[in-house]
Amino acid sequence: MTDKKEILIVRYGEISLKGMNKPYFEKTLQRRIGRALAGIPGVSVRRDAGLIVVAGERERLPALADELIRRLTRVFGIYSISPAVRLGGTELGDVYEAASELMRQRLAERAERPLTFKVFGKRSDKRYPVTSPEIAALTGEAVIEAFGGEVKADMTNPAVSLNVHLRVGEVFIFDEKVSCHGGMPIGTNGKGMVLLSGGIDSPVALWLMAKRGMSVEVVHYHSYPYTSGRAKEKVEELARILAGYTGTFTMHEINLLPAQEAIAAHCPDHLMTILVRRFMMKIAERLALGAKCNMLVTGESLGQVASQTAESIYVTDRAVTLPVMRPLIAMDKTDIMDLAREIGTYEKSIEPFEDCCTVFLPRHPATKPTLAEVEAAEAGIPDIEELIAARIAEEETVVIRA
Repeated sequence: MTDKKEILIVRYGEISLKGMNKPYFEKTLQRRIGRALAGIPGVSVRRDAGLIVVAGERERLPALADELIRRLTRVFGIYSISPAVRLGGTELGDVYEAASELMRQRLAERAERPLTFKVFGKRSDKRYPVTSPEIAALTGEAVIEAFGGEVKADMTNPAVSLNVHLRVGEVFIFDEKVSCHGGMPIGTNGKGMVLLSGGIDSPVALWLMAKRGMSVEVVHYHSYPYTSGRAKEKVEELARILAGYTGTFTMHEINLLPAQEAIAAHCPDHLMTILVRRFMMKIAERLALGAKCNMLVTGESLGQVASQTAESIYVTDRAVTLPVMRPLIAMDKTDIMDLAREIGTYEKSIEPFEDCCTVFLPRHPATKPTLAEVEAAEAGIPDIEELIAARIAEEETVVIRA
């Protein structure tokens, strides 16, 4: 048999539509994959005709496959992964032998007999004299001949889907596709400053923006000593879960209590929530500009709470000039919770530690504030700019590592 090697085939989806910019996205994804697999010796990552191929030392790659796939499923931009056998030639006899070996493994793993299968042939090298349907038919015949009554062809609902992909000078053979999150490689779509609380929503918002290729920094507000140190630790733990998808990022921790006290002392109670929210946005914008972020990102969903009505969102946005992205804006809470479970943040988010939004909570918060009344109330707070600058000057910065 020609040279045979275990590999992982990494596929991307949306990147393939990028036209002349496609090489940039491919190279960025290749780098992200390399970072995700850092620390595993002997692994190589190469781009090859619309795919990315991960290879390693012959005797080690099968043993490492589960760990490699676990890491790769967290890399945005990847659509699916297949453990595969690569043949360093295109002789059909070698294809039949490799396909039969793969079926032998599946027969050993599964008790049902006959084991049903279907072969999917693909010929990327159109100079090759055997067509895609012929590759499938010939390989299927060889498998049936090798195993007799133990296997049976099933064109509609096979237990095993054997894929034979004939390329220029090589053949890939596989029977499994591991679905991934897709999206775009991080670093291809700007940078955002995410307002991250300890709740369910904002971690999901961060994850969704990162999935679209956005690099992130994070600002978290607390009201110590009204909120506990354990509440802040919870958010750092949430951030570390997210860093498993995004890679290392910076988190700015801001004590908002002096601003909340100033608002409570000088402003109408029913506007407390919206005014605090505007302060958060103003601080986040200054941090974002310093970090060269293009936009702010929040976890707001339309109508979920008083500060997330259409009127409140309008008034909040007028506090800043940077665009504000709200990826959850039209999602139901149940859908947000389901996604939080999928990405691994839900259990941490529901731990019962208070956050800064529970401090000075008004009894009857405004749900339809007007910009004029909010700006008039805000004008009554002395030394707003100094208050904002002081909050930023006293920030704590934490590097969140994957």
